[in-house]
Amino acid sequence: MTRDAFTAAAAACLPQLVGIARRLVAVASPNPPGDVAACAREAAAILAEIAPSARVALHETAPGIVNVVAVAAGHAPGRRLVFNGHLDTFPVNEALPWTVAPLGGELRDGRLYGRGAADMKGGIAASITAFALLAAHPALWRGEAVLTLAGDEESMGTLGTKWLLDNVPEATGDAVIIGDAGSPRVLRFGEKGFLWVELDAAGRAAHGAHVHLGENALDRLSVALDAVRSLRGLRPEAPAGVTAAIAAARAVSEPLSGAGEAEVLGSVTVNIGRVEGGTSSNLVPASARAAADIRLPVGVPCAVAEAALHAALDALPGITWRVLRRFEPNHTDPESELVRLAAEVAAGVLGEPCAVNMRVGGSDSRWFRMAGLPTIVYGPTPHNMGGADEYAVVAELHQVAQVHAMTALAFLSRPA
Repeated sequence: MTRDAFTAAAAACLPQLVGIARRLVAVASPNPPGDVAACAREAAAILAEIAPSARVALHETAPGIVNVVAVAAGHAPGRRLVFNGHLDTFPVNEALPWTVAPLGGELRDGRLYGRGAADMKGGIAASITAFALLAAHPALWRGEAVLTLAGDEESMGTLGTKWLLDNVPEATGDAVIIGDAGSPRVLRFGEKGFLWVELDAAGRAAHGAHVHLGENALDRLSVALDAVRSLRGLRPEAPAGVTAAIAAARAVSEPLSGAGEAEVLGSVTVNIGRVEGGTSSNLVPASARAAADIRLPVGVPCAVAEAALHAALDALPGITWRVLRRFEPNHTDPESELVRLAAEVAAGVLGEPCAVNMRVGGSDSRWFRMAGLPTIVYGPTPHNMGGADEYAVVAELHQVAQVHAMTALAFLSRPA
């Protein structure tokens, strides 16, 4: 087979791709509770059917949390490219106003419906299809193609992708492609970091008519939350290439992701997501609590944000706080080989330029970038993600599969 024939085979993969996606959607893998065992077995069965030359292994890291690893070899030693995705989905929640069977994988008007169709069983199907194409034509490339399907991503990935990176040598490589939700028109090379913090305020109870005898914990908490919001003023010291990429992508990316995305990608954001305190309007509350999600752009490391929190909060009376979870901002150089190859391939598949941008939300890509691996996220648009009638556009799944396959081929065809 020639490279042109491989491209033609990728273009003709739609029936197989849709069949794989429907089979995956049909097997529930909700997180919580996090039981993906049946879906992992179905993915392994699909791989045995369409990529019989590949080595496939299952790794159970906790009851019901099963990860899939498949490895295919090229005709000679070379680099290793890893496709990655996650098997777990949001809960099916049949009480939502579904108009289709949540696990039916129904095709209607060019859409594939069902829980996980967009996040991210459609993206997994695209990667499985690309992996199978490579496995079927090893004479065209060198090295190894690896597919890792994580059983734990919605709960931060410690028992999924992180465990694989720590315990399975094939899970690391020279480049990573992830089909997580996004848009075929935007190739994502990085994502913001975050701090999740919880604050407690202590006061002194009193009757609401005798406020001079009490200390209002909610008042103290309000001052503390204003201090947390002041982190929005931190200015990032981002690499020029990242800042330029965000600006250049704006015209394409914002109509898809919402006006203001570029500003959010380049700045610290603070969301006060939960506030608790008090029992009655005529009582001075003795305690209160709040939780905040602080998102950090490239150029504002966690240490800088935490130092700002210490400076803003530690001297406030009655306030204690803690970091519940932290991840650093992370990115792959937008001028790196992987990003340039994928953007070029995507432009050819789409018939128009593909924007190259950061990603607002988090994904397992952070684990790979933290390990030093060049990583991109390229997947379908998520429609009704987590809600009723979740769907992915079939034409977008087709585009994603082609870009995954041909980017991988181009990367693995080059000398190590």
